[in-house]
Amino acid sequence: MSTLKQKKYLIITFGCQMNEHDAEVMAGTLEQLGYINTDDREEADIILINTCCVRETAENKVYGLLGRLRKLKEKNHELIIAIGGCMTQQEETALKIKQRFSHVDLIFGTHSLHELPDLIRKIEAKRSRLLIHKREHQGVFENLPIKRGPGIKAWVPVTYGCNNFCTYCIVPYVRGRERSRKPVDICSDIDKLARAGFQEVTLLGQNVNSYGKDLGNTDFADLLSRVNAIDGITRIRFMTSHPRDFTGSLIKAVTGLDKVCEHIHLPVQAGSDTILKAMNRGYSREYYFELVQTIRSHIPGVSLTTDIMAGFPGETEADFEETLELLEKIRFDGAFTFVYNVREGTPAAKMPGQVPEEVKSSRIKRLVDLQNAISLQLNQSEVGRLHEVLVDGSNKTNANLLSGRTRTNKLVKFSAAGKSPGDTVRVLIKSSALTYLEGEIVSE
Repeated sequence: MSTLKQKKYLIITFGCQMNEHDAEVMAGTLEQLGYINTDDREEADIILINTCCVRETAENKVYGLLGRLRKLKEKNHELIIAIGGCMTQQEETALKIKQRFSHVDLIFGTHSLHELPDLIRKIEAKRSRLLIHKREHQGVFENLPIKRGPGIKAWVPVTYGCNNFCTYCIVPYVRGRERSRKPVDICSDIDKLARAGFQEVTLLGQNVNSYGKDLGNTDFADLLSRVNAIDGITRIRFMTSHPRDFTGSLIKAVTGLDKVCEHIHLPVQAGSDTILKAMNRGYSREYYFELVQTIRSHIPGVSLTTDIMAGFPGETEADFEETLELLEKIRFDGAFTFVYNVREGTPAAKMPGQVPEEVKSSRIKRLVDLQNAISLQLNQSEVGRLHEVLVDGSNKTNANLLSGRTRTNKLVKFSAAGKSPGDTVRVLIKSSALTYLEGEIVSE
């Protein structure tokens, strides 16, 4: 009696936390269709690439990967190669991929994720190529299948899309205008996560703190209060926040809700008013300083991280010096630093004063060096302090150690026999490095 071989899938994801969540939906869809996961490209029956287009480097990695997969397709003509995500939501890019990479079977954008089951069935049945492109988003789709990996932490989108249209950013064009999920749907998902053993949720949105503006009867502070009341969840995080929408009611919620962690990711992008205006960020340097002061005065011990760009069109040395000065004054716990990349279709791509690559390289090095020095000093100041740490699991570089994060999102390594993922422990910090702390468990 013959048995059918079970089909296998491999998902390769580039980009942000929202893309990671989309990959979980893709995995859930494929498992609902009878596929099982594999990490081996050679044994996969379908390879699905989930793309990002925020940075040029991410796009180049995708093109390189597609080129390498051509040989795999030549060896296995039955292999299905699919590509989706933000890159392929751009019509010109989707057409370019179709023309250059004839071995790709399915091309779809972010607005077609809910149609993935039907698209895969069509490919399986007809073995013909499909390019699906929808210019407009179709709203919010609930109850999509999802496959999360093992662990105690989960991403939970609360908004999709963005209305800000920062002049350098492609996100509003590929994710669509901002749409908020209903509070009841979000809380239902989180309640299910809690029942499944998850303890920490991170609420996601391109501009998470503008949640509810399109609903009219709620806001992000109200949503945090609802999530805080869900039994089983012990920690709540959120990202990414826009400084313009960081309201007093949100600060009050972070202060007053016991499960909401004292870590805020607050992208500043630049320290010059001239550049902030050219970016269409909607706030000034002084506004940002005052907001940080307000946050720190109301949320003791809060950890602040940020995003900062070097080399935006028109950025002079004086503008860049203002960014360095902002870093020195605010002293962020950490920063995602990057050089400006031209994103075709955005206003900044056509701006005069494009900064030469060698100048960008010099500035990003100065930016990174300064932030690393600040982060190292702030981590050193943690030595001797006690922190509540949620255990994630074994440390990746030393199996004899466990690792976890503080409420302020600091990574901590420590020895703890008998402790398991999901346990909460008190750790006395003994030493520090640039990206982590080390300590010892203190008995209750």
